[in-house]
Amino acid sequence: MTMADSTSPSSTRLQTTSSRPNNSSPAEARGDWSPTKSARLYQVQGWGSPYFSVGENGHVLVSPSAEDDRSIDLYDLTQDLRVRGLDLPILIRFSDILADRIKNINECFSRAIREYEYAGAYRGVYPVKVNQQRHIVNEVVEFGKPWQFGLEAGSKPELLIALSAMREAGGLIICNGYKDPSYIETALIAQRFDKTVIVVLERIEELDYTLKASEKLGIKPMLGVRAKLSSKGMGRWGNSAGDRAKFGLSVPEVIQVVDRLAERNMLDSLQLLHFHIGSQISSIIPIKSALQEASNIYVELARLGCKMGYLDVGGGLAIDYDGSQTDFHASRNYTLQEYASDVVATIQAACEKAEIGVPTIVSESGRAVVAHQSVLVFDVVGVNRISVEDPGPPQGDHGVLHVLHETYQGILPKNVQESWHDACTAKEEAQSLFKYGYLGLRERAEAERLFWACCKKIERTLSRLKFVPEELHDLVKQTSAIYYCNFSVFQSAPDTWAIDQLFPIMPIHRLDEQPTVRATLADLTCDSDGIIDHFIDVEDVQDTLGVHEFREGEPYYLGMFLNGAYQEILGDLHNLFGDTNAVHVSLTDYGYRVEHVIKGDSMTEVLRYVAYSPEDMIDAVRSQAEEALARGKLSLEQMRVLMKHYEDAMNSYTYLSE
Repeated sequence: MTMADSTSPSSTRLQTTSSRPNNSSPAEARGDWSPTKSARLYQVQGWGSPYFSVGENGHVLVSPSAEDDRSIDLYDLTQDLRVRGLDLPILIRFSDILADRIKNINECFSRAIREYEYAGAYRGVYPVKVNQQRHIVNEVVEFGKPWQFGLEAGSKPELLIALSAMREAGGLIICNGYKDPSYIETALIAQRFDKTVIVVLERIEELDYTLKASEKLGIKPMLGVRAKLSSKGMGRWGNSAGDRAKFGLSVPEVIQVVDRLAERNMLDSLQLLHFHIGSQISSIIPIKSALQEASNIYVELARLGCKMGYLDVGGGLAIDYDGSQTDFHASRNYTLQEYASDVVATIQAACEKAEIGVPTIVSESGRAVVAHQSVLVFDVVGVNRISVEDPGPPQGDHGVLHVLHETYQGILPKNVQESWHDACTAKEEAQSLFKYGYLGLRERAEAERLFWACCKKIERTLSRLKFVPEELHDLVKQTSAIYYCNFSVFQSAPDTWAIDQLFPIMPIHRLDEQPTVRATLADLTCDSDGIIDHFIDVEDVQDTLGVHEFREGEPYYLGMFLNGAYQEILGDLHNLFGDTNAVHVSLTDYGYRVEHVIKGDSMTEVLRYVAYSPEDMIDAVRSQAEEALARGKLSLEQMRVLMKHYEDAMNSYTYLSE
């Protein structure tokens, strides 16, 4: 990955309160459509508030917080970035949103601590694995300073990042993940930097490494244990807890750690209990159950003589990706404040019952910190759609063509299912006739044209029915358009492919027009999996997205929102589409400021990733061109054009550009 930083101030059309919509009142519209209806259609209030809204001009607006009435017009910002020479796709990171997320989490815990008169404190940590990009980590550290927000490292490289980024005295670093002796020695020595560095034991073997490192270095370790709870989460990561969890110590192993430390008079080294029941826990119920179990383990460790002072509740705080506020896997049925209050109340109740002091509460809510701050903006570059409306009389004499035409003419609300059966039967007959040589290619093409005309008419007729037969539920998807988009699913949204993750996707402009086309989104890769065909909906997952008619010669921009967690680092180089251009943007009193520009990969860079030498490749092509020139198969002008295109491509963006 190549990064080129730049700092570039700029001003643009700064939006104010007057241009931000109130979703309860209509705005100026074309026809009977309005930006308010678009906001409802795409569930913007549910997943986007307070950061994203739809303005009266039909553009998506980005705001830094609920208290700040300024906003940036996302469409105008995209146009400005293109004028700067940044091609799409562009990943836009809004630093103000990141700051607000950190502020909100800390303030929710502060309110809960005041409400319950909790005698301890809250110290959040950011799990570096969620998004390791340098600018993100540095901003987390900077924005987290007022609350002593820390970092969590899940590997040796992430520990190196944490030690470099966390420079504050007393900065909290939680060391998780698989550890070898050098990892542990590094963490112990880092305690001398006036940091609070806690090594969390996740395998029993790590205790041996730690004791040896402590003896070797003469440094007393600050330890935690990760416990395998019987309580489990829910959804895709439900098995992150329990007996078969990947990491963590069973209760007998926790007792073994206590006994071995006691033998060495080191019980005061064990100060933290950690647990994790999975990511994106959409229901508060399993969270409460896990908290109660973990709180009791914490109490028992304190009773056994350990110098307990921290309870790390791990991650799991969910994001409402679809805006439904339910326990669906892409949503959550609780608020951030409810989560914080339940954590504080449960831990306090257990400690009060046992008459022991309460711990400092630690959470690792990485998804909730960084998901909102990133938006991927990409453009539509082409469309494939069924455009047959009234097919007219059949272009041919074969009987199967007349059957299809008669079926088309006879489609009515009362017989859509029968018409569907007739059309499918006729299509299958036409394919069979062609296969055995009784139907010509032009006649087969006409049969398919008539069949799709029937499908489109049936689809339009379904909108007039109260009850749609089950076998026709997929007809909308079958007749939907394919919008080809300038991005790679595997690079920018790998979780949509790998685990069917849902992200809010919508146009960022033309929202004062009614979207009249249903479409799936295809990326630039040649992989059939490079398509997005599941989209958020308040009631169910949709397999098509409402979009506007694509107009040749006009840009049409879509945004993928809430994709700041995991997607960047999980992205791969399928078809050698590399990292996208990225910018960090913050609001100012006069507009916005581009804080950093991180250039996306060039073709030269991705070719080097896979062990090619671009210089050797250029020489090889030039040699072949010279040979073709010598044999009279190529002119000098043709050779010049070829080599110019070839060499220019080496230094260009891996995505399509103007």
